[in-house]
Amino acid sequence: MFEIFMFMQKWNAKVGKIFNVEILNSIIYLCSEIIVKIKKKQMRKILFFSVLIFSFQVIYAQNVRYSPKYFGPNANPVPEFTDATIPAKTTISLMGDYYFGFGDITQNGLFKIEVPLLSERVSLKVWTTLFEHYQVTDEVSAERNMLNGNTSGNAGGDFYIQTRMLIFKENKYVPSVILNSTLKSASGTNFLQRRYFDTPGYYFDTEIGKSFYTNSKFISEIRAVANLGFMCWETTNSTQDDAPMYGGKIIIGNEKWKFENTLSGYWGWMHTNINYGSDYGDAPIVYSTKFSILSGYMDYFAQYQYGIKDFPYHQIRIGVSFPIDKLTPKY
Repeated sequence: MFEIFMFMQKWNAKVGKIFNVEILNSIIYLCSEIIVKIKKKQMRKILFFSVLIFSFQVIYAQNVRYSPKYFGPNANPVPEFTDATIPAKTTISLMGDYYFGFGDITQNGLFKIEVPLLSERVSLKVWTTLFEHYQVTDEVSAERNMLNGNTSGNAGGDFYIQTRMLIFKENKYVPSVILNSTLKSASGTNFLQRRYFDTPGYYFDTEIGKSFYTNSKFISEIRAVANLGFMCWETTNSTQDDAPMYGGKIIIGNEKWKFENTLSGYWGWMHTNINYGSDYGDAPIVYSTKFSILSGYMDYFAQYQYGIKDFPYHQIRIGVSFPIDKLTPKY
């Protein structure tokens, strides 16, 4: 509109000598009012359709349950926690996961690297899911409100970035205490097929671990680990689901092998709200058992995990973990 007004002013200046200036100004004012009215009508139409489209998006989004019960196994899993130690050297872990049961079969890789910024005291950990392939039944597709009718396909995972800090070093009377701060990206793909959330998240947790040593050669160490924290992720309309995290782990073994059993979960609030329903699925509990062979340079491990509640999967994982001295910072 500004450009039109300036054009009329220039035209007025040129022809003002020929015609009456007051008449020309009246014509300019009248044209400007017409343009404004036209603009207002157009804006009303644009605003109406914008509100309509936004309303459809909101209604659709409200049908999506941002919980592990209605998404793939890597969307918002129960966070894993360690034995409450930070490595002395940069450690890389490569894993392969197979999820099955309850109408969803998923295979994927998992890459994890932990870099000790200060040996055994402060570290940076990054991990992501790789090459996820999935296949679900028609019943699961309908329950999750998956779009496009695609019951199988591939997806890319989120990135997790975690900082770890040793608060108390373990000694005879004091357990090891480590504080973790973790950010989750919204980079996971295939939201419409309910593989990953299209929103970010974060969590803070504290690992507390204490070892007890025996005189036996077969089981020389028994280690108990507890995990407590707070987890948060965005759902629809900027609504956050907040959840306290919890977990416990018992590890037995010696310098050649370890066997651990873990029970963990988190408790979101949305399933307690009548507006979302008690079956929202944001209070998962999982149990896992893991056996590791410690060969010195490379560790080999196998894990089985079962979803007790709100995590409808069995998981089988195999993997290796190894340190890399060349990637370890030197100070």
